[in-house]
Amino acid sequence: MQVVLDYPQAPAQSAHPLLAAVVVSIAVHALALSLRFELPDVARLKPPPQTLDVVLINSKTKSAPEKPQVLAQANLDAGGNVEADRTPKTTMPVLKEERQGSDLKQAQKRVQELEKKSRQLMSKLEKAPAPVVTEPAKPAPAPVVEPPQPSGLDLANTALALARMEAQVARQNEEYAKRPRKQFVGARAAETRFAMYVEAWRQKVERIGNLNYPEAARGRIYGSLRLTVSIKADGSVDAIQVDRPSGYDVLDRAAEKIVHLAGPFAAFPPNIRRDTDILVITRTWTFARGDRLYGE
Repeated sequence: MQVVLDYPQAPAQSAHPLLAAVVVSIAVHALALSLRFELPDVARLKPPPQTLDVVLINSKTKSAPEKPQVLAQANLDAGGNVEADRTPKTTMPVLKEERQGSDLKQAQKRVQELEKKSRQLMSKLEKAPAPVVTEPAKPAPAPVVEPPQPSGLDLANTALALARMEAQVARQNEEYAKRPRKQFVGARAAETRFAMYVEAWRQKVERIGNLNYPEAARGRIYGSLRLTVSIKADGSVDAIQVDRPSGYDVLDRAAEKIVHLAGPFAAFPPNIRRDTDILVITRTWTFARGDRLYGE
């Protein structure tokens, strides 16, 4: 069996409109691509700047011109040197003699007045009589007062007063030279010669004190006191002073009595006597429990 396919054929005239449309489309696109778009220039849109011409002048007038031709820093009426209407081309215009500024005229007038006054003043000074200059009066010289001459009686009194002063000074020097040479010894003696004597003195006072303990203080009153005793070179007691009381009068009086009972003490040995007249001993004495006295 033979099958024959018969396809319909498009008419030949239908291809012409399509081709024309393609050509037109290409032409339109080419035209569109050839066009250029730019933003407008803003500077061109602005209005042109307005200028103002100002002329500088070197003078001025009180009255303003009726029809000013230019602008300036001050009023100037008829400042040119010609009658024709012209615009000044320089800042230094030529002025007429009769049109000079009023300020300049006033200044010149003021100068002339001052010169006139100065000439008048000078003429008056030349005619005036010269002043008489008087020298100030010199003060009178002060009188010279001579010191009074001392009389014989005054000289004798002065000599007597000097003699009395010399005698008093000599007596004081003699008393100072005769004063007892004292050595002060505390609980701690620095030199052996004093330490040995003070220790023997302490042992004797302590022994006498324990033998003569105050009856009123036995078993009831205890305390300590600081006593200063001055001993002469022969061992006798020169003075007794309570520096720090115990708080009980019975103990203070008992300590003074015990020292007097212990005296006289041993005389100073030669090594102490050579430079010491009075030995001042300061000690602390304690009335302790058990009715016992000891020195520190």
